[in-house]
Amino acid sequence: MAGSALAALGGVALAVQGRINGQLGHQLHDGLLAALISFSVGSVLLLVAAPILPNTRAGFGRLRKALRDRALRPWQMLGGACGAFLVTTQGITVSFLGVAVFTVATVAGQVVSSLPVDRAGLGPGGPQPITLPRAIGASLAVIAVIISVSDQGAVAASGGLWWAVLPAVAGCGLAWQGAMNGRVRDAAADVVMPTVVNFLVGTCALLLAAVVDVIIRGWPATPPGQWWLYVGGPLGIVTIMTAVAAVRVTGVLLLGMASVAGQLVGAVLLDVFVPAAGGPSATTLVGIGLTMVAVGIAAIRVRGR
Repeated sequence: MAGSALAALGGVALAVQGRINGQLGHQLHDGLLAALISFSVGSVLLLVAAPILPNTRAGFGRLRKALRDRALRPWQMLGGACGAFLVTTQGITVSFLGVAVFTVATVAGQVVSSLPVDRAGLGPGGPQPITLPRAIGASLAVIAVIISVSDQGAVAASGGLWWAVLPAVAGCGLAWQGAMNGRVRDAAADVVMPTVVNFLVGTCALLLAAVVDVIIRGWPATPPGQWWLYVGGPLGIVTIMTAVAAVRVTGVLLLGMASVAGQLVGAVLLDVFVPAAGGPSATTLVGIGLTMVAVGIAAIRVRGR
C-alpha cells in the first residue's frame, strides 16, 4: 500500500510537471529547450545534494562495482533518455492537447509497454506473464486515447490523434525507464543515485538534441520571467524518486497503475481549475474514465498475486 501511495504521488507530480513544461515550451516556442531547462535544473539540484548524503556517496561506489562486475550493464543506466523524451513531448503538446488528453495518451503507452517489459523480466521483480486481463486493459487504454482526442476542435482539425501519438510513444518509454531505474536502485542500494543517473543521462541527451535544434531553428524566444515555470525539474525529481522507491515492492505494472491514478487525478484537476486548452471536454472525461477501467482490469492479475 505504501509503495502504491508513493507511486500515486509521483503521478500527481508528473501531471503538474506536464502543465509547467508545456507552458514553458509554449512561451519559448521550443519544447526541446523547455525540456533541457527542466532537466538541467533537476541535475544541478541533485549534483549539489548527492555529495551531502552519505548513503548516496556509498551508492556511487556500489554502482561502479556493479558495472565493473557486469551485474549491471551500461545500457541499463539509460532510462533517463526516455524521461527526456517525455519531458520534450510535454513542452510540445500540452499547451494545445491539455494535460488530461496528454495524460491519457501517456498512460495508454505506459500500459501497453508494461506488458512486454514485465514479460521480459527487465524490472527487478523478474518475468511476469501476459494475461488476458492485462491484454484487455491495454486495448481499452488505446481506445481511450482515440475517444479523448475525437472532438478536440482545433486540435482534431490539425491532426489531434497524430499529436497524441507523441505522448503515447513517450508513455511506452516510461515502463522501460521504471524497470531500468529499479535495476540501478538495486545496484546502488540507494534511491537518490538512480535519480542522479536518470537526470544526467537525460540532460546529456537533450543537450545534444538542443545543439542540433538551435543550428536548424535558431535561438528560442527570450526565457519568461515567471519563477514557477522553472520548477519542472524538482517535480521530475519527485516523480523519479517515488518510482525508484516503489518499483521493487510493486513491480513495473502495479507501479504504473498507481502512477496512472495520480496522473489522471492531477490532470483532471488542472484542466478543470486552470485550463490551458479550454478545459476537458465530455469525450476527454469519457476517455479518462475508460482509462481508469483499463488500468483496473490490467491490475487484476497483480491483485490476485
